[in-house]
Amino acid sequence: MQEIRCPNCGEVFAVDESGYAQIVRQVRDKEFEKEIRRRETDLTERKDSELKLARMEQKQEFDRTLSAKDAQLFEKEKAIEQLRARLSGNETEKKLAVSQAVQEKEKELSGKTAEIAELKSRLANKEAESELRERSLQKQYEDQLRQKDELIGYYKDFKARQSTKMVGESLEQHCLNQFNSLRMTAFPAAYFEKDNDSRTGSKGDFIFREAADGTEFISIMFEMKNEMDETATKHKNEDFFRELDKDRREKKCEYAVLVSLLEIDNEYYNNGIVDVSYKYEKMYVIRPQFFIPIITLLRNAALGSLAYRRELEAVRYQQLDILQFEENMNAFKEGFARNYRLASDKFKKAVDEIDKTISSLQKMKDYLLSSENNLRLANNKAEDLSIKKLTKGAPAVKEMFNERKCAGAEKGEDIYARDSQN
Repeated sequence: MQEIRCPNCGEVFAVDESGYAQIVRQVRDKEFEKEIRRRETDLTERKDSELKLARMEQKQEFDRTLSAKDAQLFEKEKAIEQLRARLSGNETEKKLAVSQAVQEKEKELSGKTAEIAELKSRLANKEAESELRERSLQKQYEDQLRQKDELIGYYKDFKARQSTKMVGESLEQHCLNQFNSLRMTAFPAAYFEKDNDSRTGSKGDFIFREAADGTEFISIMFEMKNEMDETATKHKNEDFFRELDKDRREKKCEYAVLVSLLEIDNEYYNNGIVDVSYKYEKMYVIRPQFFIPIITLLRNAALGSLAYRRELEAVRYQQLDILQFEENMNAFKEGFARNYRLASDKFKKAVDEIDKTISSLQKMKDYLLSSENNLRLANNKAEDLSIKKLTKGAPAVKEMFNERKCAGAEKGEDIYARDSQN
């Protein structure tokens, strides 16, 4: 057991080792968070200081450049003034200067013409590259469209050759085979099995789960749907959203995915992975060819948030520890208050009994003091007792004491003197 003293009231109470460790860990975590905030503040101040220094250096550099430009401008203006002086002083030099200026302008114009020609050539090359890229994208789109048409034709032919039940079962088997072909290489630690739990009244087709260090970071409920073209009732993908969402929530899965061959001519579902979370949270509709890609995408996204999930889990456990500590503290306070109340009542009763005892002892003291006073008075009366007082009013007794006195006198004794001494 460890003792902890309250810094406010000074009260000391004992806690067990686990509670003490929880308090130490909580204080350590708070100190760690305080240190992180302090370092963030230092980093921000350092960043602001460095930014101010960089701005100051940039301003100084700009001022130096501006000064240099001013100096150059001054030199040019000086040269112009000198040239003007020369032109005004000598007409021949003026014509020569004009001729040189014209030649320089013609040379500059020639250079500009060459630069324009080069830019036109580059623009033509860019237009050619753009045209080639456009043709490549058009060909790529046409190839994808052709593959999509071939896939649609394949699945139409596939469904035409099987019964309605076999079509659904074959789609499930197709997805299972796809997953098993990559299970040991891409998903060695994952769980992917049929959902056989129908206790809630319904069940999905497959459940995918994966965990790391005991923390589950991804879970997907899969439903596979298909039907033959000859089926009298044509279903839509939306017909199965509500039930799939219900299965996802009951089986505590994070995502729901409908692998569907329904509405095979609907381009909305043929363009790739379709997010229908605007109707039901975290739900997607895919064609079978996107079965493995959607698992990979959702799994990689969840792996990116695994660290945050672990932190949240740790925070949740810390909160549980804090709640447990508070519950233990409240229980201790209640028990301590109850024991204190009982002890206080007992103490009060003991004080009352002591007061009663003191009162009784005081009465006994008064009785003893009164008895002592009576004994003192009796002693005083005994000391004041003499034969004269005893024989007063009793002549016969007095005569008897006189005779005894006479007899004693003969023997040399004084009875009155002895009596007075006593």
